[in-house]
Amino acid sequence: MFDPPFAKRMAARYRKRGLDTTARRMVELLSPAGVQDATVLEIGGGAGEIQLELLRGGAASATNLELSPAYDAEAAQLLAEAGLADRVQRRLVDIAADPTAVEPADIVVLHRVVCCYPDYAKLLGAAADRARQQLVISYPPRNPISRAFVAGQNLAFRLAGRDFRTFVHPPIAMLAVLAEHGLHPSAAYRGPVWQVAAATR
Repeated sequence: MFDPPFAKRMAARYRKRGLDTTARRMVELLSPAGVQDATVLEIGGGAGEIQLELLRGGAASATNLELSPAYDAEAAQLLAEAGLADRVQRRLVDIAADPTAVEPADIVVLHRVVCCYPDYAKLLGAAADRARQQLVISYPPRNPISRAFVAGQNLAFRLAGRDFRTFVHPPIAMLAVLAEHGLHPSAAYRGPVWQVAAATR
């Protein structure tokens, strides 16, 4: 699914248009005071667009976690163009499987990630435990339309012989996981396709 050609398209779109609406809302919902000099941990950050904007906004450094190296070349090029290559570390780590492999950060970001992971409680619990101050997450709303879309999408994946699946997890349950790990809602955005929740410790 997320191969080098896909990464190249995402990087090209960012160069042309900047952050998409949902990613832009995620950055805006983070406390500006909390971003200054902050460390950032982005789980499934792709080509690193949100990290770049947070670094430009005053963050000190960022760590990106991926399950595949497919984005690395495009991410490296974007960082070099921005003159920020020395402030980002990219690692291949499944934080849900090995949360202690990652150092805590002031800000944790999950953009369109939880919908790609079957065990949202394990993923969000691990992410929340790594967040010293703030966490922001985007996810699809759970309603008949989104559930039907995901069911059709997963059927297409199965027929194509792909193992990848998408999920529409219950938002209330996801926020409850964050609360269980000491993070409480601070701001939200409800778009037609993607929703965003920010939480603070």
